[in-house]
Amino acid sequence: MKINKEDIPVAMQNQGATMRNIAGYGGMTIAYNELPAGTDFTPLLKGLPNDHCHCAHWGYLMEGSMRIIYTDGSEELLKSGDIFYLPPGHTAIVEEDVKFMDFSPTKELNEVLGHVGKKMAEMV
Repeated sequence: MKINKEDIPVAMQNQGATMRNIAGYGGMTIAYNELPAGTDFTPLLKGLPNDHCHCAHWGYLMEGSMRIIYTDGSEELLKSGDIFYLPPGHTAIVEEDVKFMDFSPTKELNEVLGHVGKKMAEMV
């Protein structure tokens, strides 16, 4: 089973950000994202458990850098070429324009994306 990143449906698109995802890969959702510097997920996650993403993600950062902040206050910087695992309990701030792919459990990701979509609609 395979798919080209350009064939993954756009889930969200806003102010230079494009988030694509498709479910159906063994209980996982594949995502390909392009986000501009300054993108901060923190306000979009308010209202979720501990105001952080509760979905795990496994992925690869192809370009740019992104700061990950965990519920315990620790941080790490993901940079171009990094393979990553983000456990539940994180938020992210894009420091340099990023392109990355990740794989996430579909159920939890849908919960987070549904919440983020509502938050974005409130901001309009």
